[in-house]
This record gives sequence, C-alpha cells and structure tokens, in this order.
Amino acid sequence: MAGEEREEAILAATLELLAEVGYDRMRMDAVAERARASKATIYRRWPGKAELVVTAIERHTAAAMDDRADPGNLRDDLLGRMRAMRDGLTGQDAGLLLGLLTAMHHDAELAAIVRARMIDDKRRAFDPAIDRAIDRGELPKGLDRAMLAEVSSAMLFSRAFVTGEPLDDAFLTDLVDRVLLPLVQHRAGDA
Repeated sequence: MAGEEREEAILAATLELLAEVGYDRMRMDAVAERARASKATIYRRWPGKAELVVTAIERHTAAAMDDRADPGNLRDDLLGRMRAMRDGLTGQDAGLLLGLLTAMHHDAELAAIVRARMIDDKRRAFDPAIDRAIDRGELPKGLDRAMLAEVSSAMLFSRAFVTGEPLDDAFLTDLVDRVLLPLVQHRAGDA
C-alpha cells in the first residue's frame, strides 16, 4: 500500500472505531489492525491518539466542505455551506462529535489539540464563500469572519443536540436570511 493510501486507511479506521467504541475506548492497536498497518507506522505520522483523531475528523469534515461550486451569490453560497454542516451533524458525524466533546472534558491533551486546530478549521469553513463574495463586490475586504462561524455553528449545534428541533431546509434558509446575511452585512459596515 502506498503512503497516501495507507494514511487514508488509517484515518478511515480511526473514524470507524470512534463511531463504534468512542474516543476513550479506541486503542491504537485496534486502529493499526483495522487499517492493516503497524503501530510504528501510525506513530511515525501522529505522536498520539489525540492528534490522530483530530486529523481524521479534520480530513473528514474538510472533504464535505471542499469542492463546492460557486453558486454566484453569497446567499446561495452560505446556504450550501450550512447544508453541508447540517448533513455532517445529522449523519455519522453527530456521534463522533458528541464523543469527542465528552472526551475533551477529561482529556486535557485532546481538548488542547481540538481547540488549537479544529476551531480554526471551523472558522475557515466559510472562507471560500466570503472570498467569492468579496471578489464579486458583495462584501468588502477585511471583513471579520469569526462571528459568522460562531453563530452558525452554535445554531446548528443547539438544534442538533439541545432542542431537537428540525434542521430542515426551511430552518437553514431562515437562518441564512434572518441571521447570517444581516450579520455579515452589518460586520461589512464595520470593516
């Protein structure tokens, strides 16, 4: 198996085991066995379980957000990004995310890595949409993007894990039209 194929097998095995047994019960030897790789191969690339798990989740969520065609306007671009985030939360990712959040409460190393890497990735999820809107002249350069990611993530998380209310297209459309677009347009006025 080539290096890239081996890495993909290791990351896939990591996600599968996380979904099956959770972070706390996942063992590196089980990842190695499932990926048909040695533990030495895994440890050459990732110094520990926390780094491996974060890399696997980052790669998985990045794949869902990448390669989205430009719909031609900010509103539709935001809707597409929100649908991708929603689909991740309502699919297998929900269990992974909840397990990760639970593990972060008692694993300081994992919490530090997640905060250092994944939170920035989440904030960058909207960069392609914002960049295209700037290129089209819909938004000014220098726009503060952090609030967009925070608000959108919080709203999705609340519905998915707290209130249990639907995360349907009607909600996403309302969220984009009544919250996210006004937020970005207001923040654009501050830029």
